[in-house]
Amino acid sequence: MSYPKNKGLSMFFTDTHCHLTYLKLDSHDHNPSNLLNAMKQANVHRAMAIMCSFDEFDDIKAWVEQSDDELDIGMSVGLHPCQDASVLSSVTVEKLLSYHHDKIWAFGETGLDYHWDDTKKTAQKHSFATHIHASQSVKKPVIVHTRCARQDTLDVLLAERCEHGIIHCFTEDDDFAKCVLDLGMYISFSGIVSFNKSDELRQIAKKIPLDRILIETDSPYLSPVPKRGQVNEPTYVPYVAAALAKVYGKTCEEIGQITSQNFSNLLKQYC
Repeated sequence: MSYPKNKGLSMFFTDTHCHLTYLKLDSHDHNPSNLLNAMKQANVHRAMAIMCSFDEFDDIKAWVEQSDDELDIGMSVGLHPCQDASVLSSVTVEKLLSYHHDKIWAFGETGLDYHWDDTKKTAQKHSFATHIHASQSVKKPVIVHTRCARQDTLDVLLAERCEHGIIHCFTEDDDFAKCVLDLGMYISFSGIVSFNKSDELRQIAKKIPLDRILIETDSPYLSPVPKRGQVNEPTYVPYVAAALAKVYGKTCEEIGQITSQNFSNLLKQYC
């Protein structure tokens, strides 16, 4: 089993959630190596590539296998809650565990999303619980997506005794944060925390312990300030760190180091 390493660099950023297979790489001459080199130049030395459907596995694995001594890329295995209901309803622990690679760090992204379609709640809940069971069986974290499904998300997490994972792209309230922190989850902030309209989210972030926060791009979505309007990519995760640095009264580099260490702690939690 391979876990990412904290290389102890003076500036070290970890993008805990990026969709590398969705990037068109227009600004990198459509060459994956150019993006990877740009990440290194931006001091982004670790990233987790997220799976949303099973047919993405081989493409994500190809990114993971470009890891080197300067850039550590891992991956997740899972189904996004916006997949077809029939697929979500049929997923099993055995299916999730059938994918093998020593750089699989987590399961997901899973969870509940009622924003786009609230007609498949039962299927989403089944898939969500199944991902949690898979994560528990091999002691790896689960990556939780929640949108317009606040209470049901908490209900599933509590019912399944989920205590090891990430609330991805956090935009919920104080009470939600307290509940998931009490369970033992980590909270990951995306570029949304940098938006001009996100004062309330920044006030909530200020109350979250520094040892439980993570940063992500969710690229190619949600580009942070000052890259709004551009296609997001992992090289922009330092801007998320910069936004949180203002919240916590830290430097951007300190937030990078803290969140990278937090990610290492999460992945090694049950070793």
